[in-house]
Amino acid sequence: MPEPIKLTVSHAPFWHSGSQISIKSYNILLATLLAVIPGLWQYGMPALAVVSLSIALAMIWELIMNFLTRRPITIGDGNAALLGMLFAMMLPATTPWWVIVVGTFFVIVIGKQIYGGLGGNPFHPAVLAMAVLMLSWGNYFDFNAALVNYQFDFNPVYPLLLSKSFGAGAVESFSLSDLLVGRQIGGIGTSFPLGLIIGGLYLMIRGYIRWEIAISFIVGMFVTAYAFHLANPEVYAGAGFHLLTGYSLLGAFFLATEDSSSPVNFIPMLIYGALGGLLAILIRNIGTHTDGVIFAILVINLANPIIDKIRPKTLGKVINYA
Repeated sequence: MPEPIKLTVSHAPFWHSGSQISIKSYNILLATLLAVIPGLWQYGMPALAVVSLSIALAMIWELIMNFLTRRPITIGDGNAALLGMLFAMMLPATTPWWVIVVGTFFVIVIGKQIYGGLGGNPFHPAVLAMAVLMLSWGNYFDFNAALVNYQFDFNPVYPLLLSKSFGAGAVESFSLSDLLVGRQIGGIGTSFPLGLIIGGLYLMIRGYIRWEIAISFIVGMFVTAYAFHLANPEVYAGAGFHLLTGYSLLGAFFLATEDSSSPVNFIPMLIYGALGGLLAILIRNIGTHTDGVIFAILVINLANPIIDKIRPKTLGKVINYA
């Protein structure tokens, strides 16, 4: 009797491109450094302490959850470190240590691991954590108060707050070229827009983020801000000002493009990004919050499953030969 043949059966996919989560995470981390390093230079050792503590705590929370849930250790894939970095980029350099502890807990445990880990989260973990902190302890994110002891050779006023409080006329002291090269105050990794732009372009060229989402987000912000400014230029700042201040470019390139919480189809990605940009300007101009990017991204994360169902009609028609 012939020897039976044993076959190994496995599920799809059967072909792997060779890409790894760790490679993508480390490349995005590399891109963030283009904006973080100028922030460390501008804000000094307190900023370095915030970034270091945020990354370390994010990895520790990840490790703790790996042990508690008896899952494989995943800190090596770089995702926890990346989330810790993105969270730190939005913080003032003087953020208290306990805020970072609470924030990273929400980033990893509530925003990521509670949904099963990487790939299961419906919201961007760092965005979710920032929204909770901004609603709970908003005074710690008042950049004017947080950075009051710093001495700068430019107007040390948070640009978006000035625009929100006194209208478009109050932002005339900020030129677009100054804003582009970081002559403004803000988060550790959001005060240098040029670095965010270069980092975002690098990630789009390498294919680590979807250009459809990033570009449509920027276009959505630009068109909406331009329409507001056109309607009342004395009250609403111009589109360039909005794109180069606050969390705008961080949101476009690094937050809205997160894989788990964004669409995978072409048309939905364009709608998703444009809707996020539109909502960000609406919240800034007529809402109660100074920077609407965080809450705009949470809303489009929530709408993502519905948006991703949008499909163009199939070409052709069915012919019945019966």
